Amino acid sequence: MPATSGPELSDQTYRSIDLHQIGEHRWKATNRRGGGVSIGPGDDPDFTPVELLLAALVGCGAADLDYIAGKRAPFETFLARAEGHKIRDEQGTHMVQLKVTFDVTFPEGEGGDAAREVLPRTLQQIQDRLCTVGRTVSLGEPVAYVEGALAPAPTFDPGASPVDGQSGPSDG
Repeated sequence: MPATSGPELSDQTYRSIDLHQIGEHRWKATNRRGGGVSIGPGDDPDFTPVELLLAALVGCGAADLDYIAGKRAPFETFLARAEGHKIRDEQGTHMVQLKVTFDVTFPEGEGGDAAREVLPRTLQQIQDRLCTVGRTVSLGEPVAYVEGALAPAPTFDPGASPVDGQSGPSDG
């Protein structure tokens, strides 16, 4: 665990991803459950790092939206998009005008009505406090890039928690 100060940091709060090279200008990110995604420069089907950031934003929001509104009624249709502009200015290269849009519908009936009713409030909660990825970007947590020796992280069965090996809720 990289940080040890403060009672809020523990084995339960720690998250990590390992990255290894799989070819020229290509890498694979692997989580502790054995899942992986290929990363490349954008001249092949692999996701670029910026696309992964956008995927993390929309995926985090989708998980929260599904958990809150989706438990009232299943989505009848679901489409979501994360977008923004990659620019270079006096602050360096970064993304601006980030936006996540959800185009969802729910079935007719009591459950669908309940889901439609909580949708606006849920989207505001996702933006203001629920989506870990969006909140981290919005709050501007500094990132340290350092050199150091790494041992491969252990992997767990899909869906298992890296803390105790048991299945748990989404990490959105």
